Amino acid sequence: MNCCAIEPSIKQSSSRVNDSVSEDVSASVTQDCTDCGGHSRAVSRKTMLLMLKPELLEHAMTGAYSFCSARDCPVVYFKEHGSHQFTVDDLRMRVGVKVKHDPIPLCYCFGFNESHIRDEISRTGDSTIPERISRLIREGLCACEARNPSGMCCLGEVNKIAKRLTAISAELVSGG
Repeated sequence: MNCCAIEPSIKQSSSRVNDSVSEDVSASVTQDCTDCGGHSRAVSRKTMLLMLKPELLEHAMTGAYSFCSARDCPVVYFKEHGSHQFTVDDLRMRVGVKVKHDPIPLCYCFGFNESHIRDEISRTGDSTIPERISRLIREGLCACEARNPSGMCCLGEVNKIAKRLTAISAELVSGG
């Protein structure tokens, strides 16, 4: 299933991605994180179960959960209308928005992390990684709903990081 539907009328370099959501998740339902009060988004049970360590699977079999995207909050998933939560230590992988040191995962489908973008920019002055991911998405090869801990397409975050790192590199080159 292609979870990152790109509008065909938009140029590749400025692609907009529609965040599609699994049938068991309502895109309009958001709740503040029970730990930090930060922004959250409903996430499918399938995504959670794929991310959690095996010994914790039974604890997530009922109820609806949300993903906390706050960088400094250790909570990744919390139960809506309840007090149960899972932290970064409960997951089998690193969550890019929650870590500050390499490797900082960005694209869970194709394995790109922040250092890949940084290295390419230092070699060439730019990054082709967002365009490469866009091409793979158009070919229907992404699986963000299952592979990304947030249950969302990574392309928006990848583009944001690539732009930020390109700007930092340009400042360093210009001496500013």
